Amino acid sequence: MATPLFTQNIIACIWDFDKTLIPEYMQSPLFKKYGVNESDFWAETNALVAEYHKRGYRLSGEIGYLNHILTYVLSGKMAGLNNKILQEVGKEINFYPGLPEFFEESRKYVSEKEEYLKHDITLEHYVVSTGLAQMIRGSKIAPYVDGIWGCEFIESPLQPGFLQQGELSISAEAEIAQIGMVIDNTTKTRALFEINKGTNKNQAIDVNAMVKLEHRRIPFKNMIYIADGPSDIPSFSVVRNNGGKAFAVYNPTRRDEFAQNDKLRQSGRIDHYGTADYSKGSATSHWLKLQIQTMCDQIIIEREGSVARLSTPPPKHLNSPVSVHSPKSTQSHLF
Repeated sequence: MATPLFTQNIIACIWDFDKTLIPEYMQSPLFKKYGVNESDFWAETNALVAEYHKRGYRLSGEIGYLNHILTYVLSGKMAGLNNKILQEVGKEINFYPGLPEFFEESRKYVSEKEEYLKHDITLEHYVVSTGLAQMIRGSKIAPYVDGIWGCEFIESPLQPGFLQQGELSISAEAEIAQIGMVIDNTTKTRALFEINKGTNKNQAIDVNAMVKLEHRRIPFKNMIYIADGPSDIPSFSVVRNNGGKAFAVYNPTRRDEFAQNDKLRQSGRIDHYGTADYSKGSATSHWLKLQIQTMCDQIIIEREGSVARLSTPPPKHLNSPVSVHSPKSTQSHLF
């Protein structure tokens, strides 16, 4: 029997970002820094697909917003924007109540419980977002996560013939100029499979490679996917249809978001939903911790069950025959 690649004693909470961990879009502090009207930017972005279609072009919506940021840079409205600045403005992102404390508390809940410690069970947190990865890396949540997937920009693009040249020194201040990575609501599922197969921890494992279920690092049944609404249905479905849990959150001040999540639950897209409040004592905090506990307990049951199935008990000494004497008779009886 082949040795498993991983011990499968890890649980993963996988988080959307905008409207899930934070109440607004993460780009708000970026627009504020450059004096860009946020409403105008998103109105323009939402109109790009239709406008380009009129001109004979096809445009992806997610690439559209990234391209529009680059257009603002080229036009001088965001002159000098680079990845360092993105990280700096990421520090200004405001999170929902209970964050980032919930990340650390839930991790400790698993690592400090004796029966879970016995089986080396751990909890990991990941962010998979259509937003900007560098802003997330600059935010206060970054030290508490085990991996971040998001859209990325490249500064100082490599020029034609760069393979034949040595490293060139660049004296000018770097500025974002190209799109390096695009994460949209469909390609988020690729990130889920990377976490599932362990590609993010061992690059020798290709995400498209055939990996048997028992060899995957984090089974889907050990995952909880948390997001805010219908745009995350592909990810909800991948996790839930493979045995994991799907949880939707809503802003408690938005009745429309509440109704939206209730429709997701009624249609079987999610397991449960709650307010985007992760503080101690909140219903959302309780539900997530309950699922984490249930998954931990199931790992123990499966691991201890495997020991019982795969191990053979040692032989025992047989009892010697015993003579029993009746107090009313001297006749011995051999059993």
